[in-house]
Amino acid sequence: MEFKEQYKKYLDAVENQIDRQFMIEELPQKTVLEAMRYAICGGGKRIRPILVQAAAELCGANAEDAARVALAVECVHNYSLIHDDLPCMDDDELRRGRPTCHTVFGEDMALLAGDGLLNSAFEILSDVTEFKTLSDGELLAIIRCLSAASGVYGMIGGQVVDLQCEERDNVTPDELIYLHNHKTGALIRAAVRCGCLCGGVNQNEKTEEILDSYAQSLGLAFQIKDDILDVTGDEKLLGKPIGSDADEGKNTFVTMFGLDGAKRYLSETTGEAKEILKPLGEKGKFLDSLADYLLSRKY
Repeated sequence: MEFKEQYKKYLDAVENQIDRQFMIEELPQKTVLEAMRYAICGGGKRIRPILVQAAAELCGANAEDAARVALAVECVHNYSLIHDDLPCMDDDELRRGRPTCHTVFGEDMALLAGDGLLNSAFEILSDVTEFKTLSDGELLAIIRCLSAASGVYGMIGGQVVDLQCEERDNVTPDELIYLHNHKTGALIRAAVRCGCLCGGVNQNEKTEEILDSYAQSLGLAFQIKDDILDVTGDEKLLGKPIGSDADEGKNTFVTMFGLDGAKRYLSETTGEAKEILKPLGEKGKFLDSLADYLLSRKY
């Protein structure tokens, strides 16, 4: 119950930020604002903004500032989902049980909505008047962290490798792990790092080191679970067709190791994440429970 209450607290904080930030204004470009709001208000677990806030609280940061940073991270995540769903990428028609952004608004407007969300992230972080305790230098460090994680050496780089690996039958385990450490893992690690930075640049080095290692294992476990759910999940809960990865010729942890092997790998990787947290004691309790929650999730 304590975990659920804490999760809801973080979730409510970022949902409030989203509602405040993404209001529809009567402007000539209203359609793109509607598309941006449609995408970011589409639900989801909000794992990345929750990680920002959990790491920030652990590092003694101001909760409102952390929620604002969490909003920026969620903007980047949802921009990537819009673009990932486009016909030139995965060509998906459903996301979280709803028609994808380009299905509702058209490819051109969806592309611009994704661009708009990406730009919004950095508009949010660079508006120093909205932060209570973070200095210009701390905000710059957060901007640097998020931009690097979402760029060609992070999330975009992972997406490139993913596209290049489609339909290949000689992808190695190391390539698959590299792919997902960047495409999925980079933004998860950045969420935790940005949360630590909310507590002050270089003020929490040992804690930050522990949380970075935790985030790396958690991000990999998150992707392994996604791959398993693509084979074993309930379409109604997942909000998309089962087997879509196989239909698109994607290499996954299931195609690489088999279903039982992927499940073992998931258990081991989740166990690693939990073990890494042990030096934090009670302070790491929420993140420990979060690893269990993601291990047992149905969507």
